[in-house]
Amino acid sequence: MNKILVVNGPNLNMLGFREPEIYGKVTYEDLCEILKKEAVEQGIEISLFQSNGEGEIIDELHRAAGNFDGIIINPGAYTHYSYAIYDALLTVGLPTVEVHLSNVYKREEFRHKSVTAPACKGQITGLGIYGYIAAMRFLCMID
Repeated sequence: MNKILVVNGPNLNMLGFREPEIYGKVTYEDLCEILKKEAVEQGIEISLFQSNGEGEIIDELHRAAGNFDGIIINPGAYTHYSYAIYDALLTVGLPTVEVHLSNVYKREEFRHKSVTAPACKGQITGLGIYGYIAAMRFLCMID
């Protein structure tokens, strides 16, 4: 695994400000710096992308085909209803790990169902920013 695309969905740009008791105090900019540092340590290249728009996320996933070896995605609320993102992940066909900062299974019932996870190799939930690092390390271990 040489190049990983990290895709973050709606409201993740507000990390550190949005419900810090749930999502923590690390800002989105802090998360990006942590992931860049981890990528250097792993000897890989990463590209970071965040959008609040479903179509923009899909377009970025489409651009990943042929340009990246794997994807880490936190679709935010789109996790629970975006069959379009699910379809895009299947279309691109890259090994993907879905990440959620909070433990979605300890939260509201509607958060318990992911329509995007079945298009992924796995899902990491509830580990905060360390979920992204675990996903990156996992993707680096697979062929």
